[in-house]
Formats: sequence, structure tokens, C-alpha cells
Amino acid sequence: MDAHLICDADHRYGDGTTIEARFEIPQPGFSVTVLFGPSGSGKTTALRLLAGLERTDRGSIRFGGATWSDATRGIHCSPQHRDLGFLPQAYSLFPHFSVTENLGYGLGAQTPRERNARVAELLHLLDLKGLADRRPSELSGGQQQRVALGRALARRPRLLLLDEPLSALDRPSQLRLRKDLRALLRTLDIPTVLVTHDRAEALQLGDRLVVMDQGRVCQSGDIQQVFDRPSDPAVAAILGVETVVRGQIESIAEGMATIAVGSARILAADPGSLGWQVFVCIRGEDVAVERGGGSGTESTARNRLPARITALHSEGPLVRISLDCGFPLESLVTRQACVDLSLSEGDQVCAILKAAALHLIPHD
Repeated sequence: MDAHLICDADHRYGDGTTIEARFEIPQPGFSVTVLFGPSGSGKTTALRLLAGLERTDRGSIRFGGATWSDATRGIHCSPQHRDLGFLPQAYSLFPHFSVTENLGYGLGAQTPRERNARVAELLHLLDLKGLADRRPSELSGGQQQRVALGRALARRPRLLLLDEPLSALDRPSQLRLRKDLRALLRTLDIPTVLVTHDRAEALQLGDRLVVMDQGRVCQSGDIQQVFDRPSDPAVAAILGVETVVRGQIESIAEGMATIAVGSARILAADPGSLGWQVFVCIRGEDVAVERGGGSGTESTARNRLPARITALHSEGPLVRISLDCGFPLESLVTRQACVDLSLSEGDQVCAILKAAALHLIPHD
């Protein structure tokens, strides 16, 4: 099945705001492409352009060899003719319909026998067989989500669009259902485009990442590669990189760069061709903290920086530690590690970070 999606389309709002949706799914077969970014970045508008719920004012959208939108040629296929399934943030189930009736709502063109067979198939696929006669008000949030997803799948779409599919659920339900949703999407074997602003959700559900900000695509590619190697400081901030600081490369030897950051010197793997002025990106989970002093590097290219704790912030099972080690640095450790080390504000500690975990961005 050809599932190659090419989206190169703009949508202009009446106030002059323009959303530039420019990305693609380059290979056929199952994959989840995540549209990721802060609120107002244009993610949902991009999804609605794919769905045909917004018109393309410039450019085109093509899927599987078919042209869905082309502003120059005046082509705009309606949502019903795009052979896709769409799950909005609000599940929009019919409250007076049973689960069976909700699932079969979009199958009016089929014979009763075909419709019943497809609904039975969906009830089995989504583990809803014991809930067939219930109304939405009698279902949990996760069950409502599965019914809404089943309705989007009823007509066997070639592309699935999900707009914040877990946002209507409470936090514990979100955490529980992420893994189930990923497994279900893989079972369906349908290419999927999903909108979220939740980093953990993107990492757990996605294969490819499209980062959007202020109405445009900033970076796209393999999800882990984009998270590990943001292209500029703005993307790094969107992706939740805790520490992004300016530095100057002082020397390069044996593939390692020595960088002056504030009053500290740190080692990082030299990616080459960066110039001497850089931004240093460090994720909190890559910074370990231990008691005792120490400075410099080890044979394993591990930076050891004397630091002072300036703040501690509890985040559930984790603790965010703000450090001053000649420049501001954040570490994210488990609550138990914080207790075991008896850490408190003002303590002198050692921050440890592997050179390979640092990401350098050229400073233009």
C-alpha cells in the first residue's frame, strides 16, 4: 500500500496569521508521525489541513499518489473523500447512542449484515465486547477513547489522524494507556499522524517527530534523533532541554572539544565544522550528582564539575536540582537518590556529565 504523504501547504487566518505545514511520511507501512510543539504553534491546524477541515491557501497535500489539496489548481477534497480516520480532542460520541450504534454510525452505505460484521470486528479488536449496549456516560475515559477510535477506524481508512488522543483523560489514565495505544496502532498497521505537546507521550508513541513553533516546522526526522540533536536553541527549549548555554571551543584533540562555559571547562564530543562559538545543550537526566568535590575529566571523557545546589524542586518521583557550577546547570534525579545523598540547598556537590551526552549547536 502506497502511504507516502507529502504535505507542503499553508493556511492563512483572517488576522494574517499563517500556518506553514511542511513535512512528509517518506516510507509506506506502519509509523506514527508526531506533530509536536507548544500551544498555538500550529499543530492542530496542520492536522486539520490533512483532514480537509481547513483549506489550503498555498501549496498542496498528496497522499498515496492522490492529490487531496492544491491551491494553484483549486483542488480541495472533502474529508469524506480523503479515505482517512480522524479522532478529535473531544471524542464527540453521541450520548444517546450505544457503543454499537456509535461504532456503526459511519457505515450507513453498507448493508446491515456488513455493518454488523464490521462492528463485531471492532468490538473484538478494541476489547469492547462486554460494553456493546452501554451509553458513553456509562463508560470510563479510556473506554470512551477506544469507542471514538473505533468509529474513526470503522471505514478502514488508509491514514489515521489523532488530535491529542489522551488529553481528555486524567493523568493516571494517560500513563496507563500510552503503551496500550502504541500496541493497538501497530496492530492496525495504519500510518498515523498524532498531535501532542507532551514530551513523554511523543517519545512513547512516535516514530517520527515534526517540531512546530509559531506556525512553522522547525525540525523533523527520526524521533530519537530529533530529541537528542535539536537543530537550534529554540527547538532545544521546545523539546525540554533544561540547560542551553553559550560556550566557546578552546581546543580540539582526539575527537574531543574543550569548551569554556562560564567559568568552567567541559569536554564534549567534537561533531566537526561547528566554528568556535557554540550553544551547549545538556539534558537534566544526563547530569548525575554525588557528594564530594573533584574537577576535570576522566579517561572515560566524563566531566566532573564542583557545584553548589541553588534549589531543589520535587516533581513526583523525581527531584529537579538547580546547580551553580560556573554556569547554571539542572539535574534530574530520583527522589530516593536525593534522600540517600541527603541533598539540600547550599550543599557543595559534584556534577557529573558524560562528554558524549552533550550536544553542540553552532552559534550563528
